[in-house]
Amino acid sequence: MAYQPFNLAGHVALVTGGNRGIGLGMAEALAACGADVAIWGRKAAANQEAVQKLATHGVKAKAWEVDVAHEDQVVAAMADTVAQMGRIDTVFANAGVGYGAPSFVDMSTETYRKTLAVNLDGVFFTLREACRHMVERAKAGDPGGSLVGVASLAAIEGAARNEAYAATKGGVISMIKSIAVEHARYGVRANAILPGWIATDMTEMAQNSPAFAEKVIPRVPARRWGTPDDFGGIAVYLASQASAYHSGDTLVIDGGYSIF
Repeated sequence: MAYQPFNLAGHVALVTGGNRGIGLGMAEALAACGADVAIWGRKAAANQEAVQKLATHGVKAKAWEVDVAHEDQVVAAMADTVAQMGRIDTVFANAGVGYGAPSFVDMSTETYRKTLAVNLDGVFFTLREACRHMVERAKAGDPGGSLVGVASLAAIEGAARNEAYAATKGGVISMIKSIAVEHARYGVRANAILPGWIATDMTEMAQNSPAFAEKVIPRVPARRWGTPDDFGGIAVYLASQASAYHSGDTLVIDGGYSIF
């Protein structure tokens, strides 16, 4: 019999920030493997465009307009997503912002707070409500689930002029490890993904910088920018039963940049 763990038929995945970039790359791969996909994003037009792409795979795809920085929106959206999708098996807490500053001493408190609100508070609210659903399901005799926090290499390397961003991503890793330990008894696993230099809207300025192209990208052993499609495989793996015994880990997707 052929190995079938990557068949996600009957599986429901939620991807926050899933209407573009890494989130959409993951969502498309999940849908291609048969998963129904829920998208959370702040922009209605982008949400609907993403849903149309996902629907071409013959799966159920729906979107909710959610700003994860607001607890009330997350709580309401999680309840409605479960109600409309029937269940949630995997959550990718991917929504994030990349505010920086000319220097650490010039970084405003407003920038710091805005970054934490989305990148750390938003992940906390999203994963807490997902855990609530998965624990209730487990207690009713249906254990299991996969929770994924999208962090960054900034969490483990020195990210100059991005102290707030780095702090949030380091916090995501610690949060994921705690979730993994506490919820293993319910069959729930939790892991973090750490992207490297990926060509998305967030890195547009760097992509257009000749100096960056000359000095940074040549340090990537893969010799190229990463793309959202590069996250499809890890998304399917973490959603599938192939990762049933894989929890509390940090998975680096960076073309080898961090080890070179």
